[in-house]
Amino acid sequence: MQENKEKNIEDILTDTKEYLETRVEYLRLSMVEKMSKAFADIVTMATVTVCFVLAFLFGSVTLALFLSDIFGSFTAGFGCVALIYLLIALVVFFTKEKYIEKAIINIAIRKYFTKLADKEDEEKV
Repeated sequence: MQENKEKNIEDILTDTKEYLETRVEYLRLSMVEKMSKAFADIVTMATVTVCFVLAFLFGSVTLALFLSDIFGSFTAGFGCVALIYLLIALVVFFTKEKYIEKAIINIAIRKYFTKLADKEDEEKV
């Protein structure tokens, strides 16, 4: 009887050890998955941001050259583009708390919960 109890305790200890090893491996793989997704998001957002900035810069120069052609002066064309950006900056500055920050917060929250829901759907399958 004593021998049977010792064997059961050994089985329990073996099972516990295997469970802990499996749990550690699961946590490691889970962290690798999360880090991979975060890295993919960073690379994707950096690429999109760089492309957007380049398009914005080239569009700004194109608009300035177009306005220069209309006004007959490079100074007037580039000055008009500078004034447009100044007006945009003032509008953003004065409306940032009421509209812009709320919109950005809502987008971030929506994106987070969408990813969370997608992950839950993957786990159910």
